[in-house]
Amino acid sequence: MTRSRALFAMPILALFAGILSVLTMAPAQAYDRDCGDFATQRAAQIFFLNNGGPSSDPHGLDAEGDGIACESNPCPCLYKRSTGGGGQPSTDPKSGSGGGSTLTQSAIVIKVTDGDTIKVRLATGGTPDVRLIGIDTPEVYGGTECGGPEASASLKRILPIGTKVVMYSDPTQDLKDRYGRLLRYVHKKSTGKDVNRQQVYFGHATVYVYNNNPFKRTSGYKKAATMAKGAHRGIWGTC
Repeated sequence: MTRSRALFAMPILALFAGILSVLTMAPAQAYDRDCGDFATQRAAQIFFLNNGGPSSDPHGLDAEGDGIACESNPCPCLYKRSTGGGGQPSTDPKSGSGGGSTLTQSAIVIKVTDGDTIKVRLATGGTPDVRLIGIDTPEVYGGTECGGPEASASLKRILPIGTKVVMYSDPTQDLKDRYGRLLRYVHKKSTGKDVNRQQVYFGHATVYVYNNNPFKRTSGYKKAATMAKGAHRGIWGTC
């Protein structure tokens, strides 16, 4: 009788032992994460890099496969694709916070002038022209350059008339250029994506550093340009 009870109990004990081992061995980060779990793009990028990125993306945070996680999340942003000492991404002064404050403005696109310039209606009033910080596209006025019409068409696809955007100034740059245009990073409100960087990534713009004064997102934009060039996208494949 004792032997039969022991034989009956053995499978049950084995089952409990298995369950206990799973519970004790499961890592704290075993559950799936998405971009909504992170308050900023920088927080998402740090998690992404510390959990296999960019070579592995088990949580699906890098939708474009370019090594940058959760581009739809608000800044502070981090465009590093490798970790520094101690398992944390090394700090990039060109993509970190600047010394001044950042001006945030909501607006609606009312015109796409060319591949790097738009006109908006600000939520607070006014209809300024906006020059996208950090990029330069081939000309379509005063002599059409190779890739110019394609760059303009690309921006019109990304920002059709009526698109809601959120614009950010860069503390390291002037608020306006010499023509009186606002200098801004433009993010599409519905997706949060950095439109300036998208133009570079799709190969329709080059990285533009004015007067040898790098803007905050220079590092990330240069990486996007390298990927576009390597894939022969846009101007890199036709011009």
